[in-house]
Amino acid sequence: MDEASAGAGSASASASGGGGWYTGMSSDNIKGLVLAISSSLFIGASFIIKKKGLKKAASSSGGVRAGVGGYSYLYEPLWWVGMITMVVGEVANFVAYAFAPAILVTPLGALSIIISAVLAHVMLREKLHIFGVLGCVLCVVGSTTIVLHAPQERQIESVTEVWGLATEPAFMCYVAVVLAIVALLVFKFVPLYGQTHVMVYIGVCSLVGSISVMSVKALGIALKLTFSGTNQLIYPQTWVFTMVVISCIITQMNYLNKALDTFNTAVVSPIYYTMFTSLTILASVIMFKDWDRQNPTQIVTEMCGFVTIFSGTFLLHKTKDMADGLSNSSSFRLPTISSTRSFKQTDEYSDGIPLRSSESFRSTH
Repeated sequence: MDEASAGAGSASASASGGGGWYTGMSSDNIKGLVLAISSSLFIGASFIIKKKGLKKAASSSGGVRAGVGGYSYLYEPLWWVGMITMVVGEVANFVAYAFAPAILVTPLGALSIIISAVLAHVMLREKLHIFGVLGCVLCVVGSTTIVLHAPQERQIESVTEVWGLATEPAFMCYVAVVLAIVALLVFKFVPLYGQTHVMVYIGVCSLVGSISVMSVKALGIALKLTFSGTNQLIYPQTWVFTMVVISCIITQMNYLNKALDTFNTAVVSPIYYTMFTSLTILASVIMFKDWDRQNPTQIVTEMCGFVTIFSGTFLLHKTKDMADGLSNSSSFRLPTISSTRSFKQTDEYSDGIPLRSSESFRSTH
């Protein structure tokens, strides 16, 4: 009898210690869940609203497209509506991390991909090849696999503790590599391949985004501790992280606008999400040493998630070629150079929507 009681007590303790998933979600987790879902709704819709604003600005008299360096969209009210929508979504996502663990909040970011794809089909009349849909599914599955098996964040008591982690040699090397790659992309590859390869613009956004998230975490910790009674605003590190966040967000906004103006929204959204998620987790692993607290099974599962993401990204890249082949032949032959040129000329009237947005192929007069 005593053993049975002890076993029941142990099971009860295990259930209560295992979290709210078995005994019911806590009020804080419910708040975080609602905020995360709301964030995905706002962010997914913002992609579509901003692109409609970009298209409207480009079609106006004298408007210069963002994809070729123009900033006429700044005078378009619809673009600002999309921007405000995205800010609301990001704020909701930021606040969600204050209530719920990252393992609950982060996977819900994949909802923004589905929302943007559905709205792009309804509002922008953009379509995606069936293999592109499969690529999107693989991207979402891979990203979800990674974040679901990601370790819990360590407890931080001061912003100076975060600064110590950020200035360790391993993370400083990561930052140096990221800045070097971003500089190479911006000054060498953007002028040459920015209009033809989606990975150029998205690469800049994702690399810079991984740094911005680390700074956002630091800033969020500082604000949370400040509101709880331990003022962190007196430390200069808090303001350094704030400046990094602002700089990164401006850079991300600029190149994300170029990507949205040049390429299909249904392609930009999942690639940006998967690259951003992957690099953010990588930065977190380096900075917070997450894998030191994980067993080999968890690490291998996360690596499988990376492979799944890369497979989905590959399919998304091949979506254009598959659409070419299907639109020019009933067989699954690889498109020839001549068929590719012909497709580019008749892109706006074909059934398969390519990787690039149809507006990118319009000739100027």
